[in-house]
Amino acid sequence: MLPSERQLCDDYRVSRMTVREVLGQLESEGVITRIPGKGTFVAERVARSRLHMASFSEDMRRLGRTPSTVVLHTDHTVPPPASSAALGLSANQKAYHLVRLRLADGLPISIDDGWYRADLLPGLLDLDLTQSLYSLLAAKFDVAIDRADQTVRAVAADERHAGWLGTDSGSPLLAFDRMSYSKDTCVEHCQSWYRADRYQVYMTVSAGDGSQND
Repeated sequence: MLPSERQLCDDYRVSRMTVREVLGQLESEGVITRIPGKGTFVAERVARSRLHMASFSEDMRRLGRTPSTVVLHTDHTVPPPASSAALGLSANQKAYHLVRLRLADGLPISIDDGWYRADLLPGLLDLDLTQSLYSLLAAKFDVAIDRADQTVRAVAADERHAGWLGTDSGSPLLAFDRMSYSKDTCVEHCQSWYRADRYQVYMTVSAGDGSQND
């Protein structure tokens, strides 16, 4: 928590107008946040990830954060139709179901709810699933994830996701729907929900080769 405006004026021997201008600028830059009735606080660091092919653990380490994982649920059962179709499974063919809470520096960042090809990954659920899953797939099963198709949309947190992520029901989340491939075989269909106040995605875009219209 930051000192009061009056205290900052006294400590730095500046006017209240100057203090308010600086605090306003810091708030617009996301460095501080003001909570009515409570005060002004240093804002939590937001994980700003470049949109590219990487596991959560690799991404957080690249950002200087310490990743960790809590396994919430595992199962070997018939997936829902959308996941079954994405994985190319036949009717009633079972797959591995894995739900994990992902954290950075001990703070909840996302929930991963994924389905995996059991025929390609025998015994997956018996392994340590708190580590990087993509690294595990490559090292243990020689199934390296080399491509993914992914969509991102904004959603409001339902009661269950809000509880896991430590936020309020209705809070904004980034919802990812991803199909991950190894040598053109889809081995993962995963839905992920990220806290929008702790995770951002950025990318570099350029003009295409085709014609552009105003």
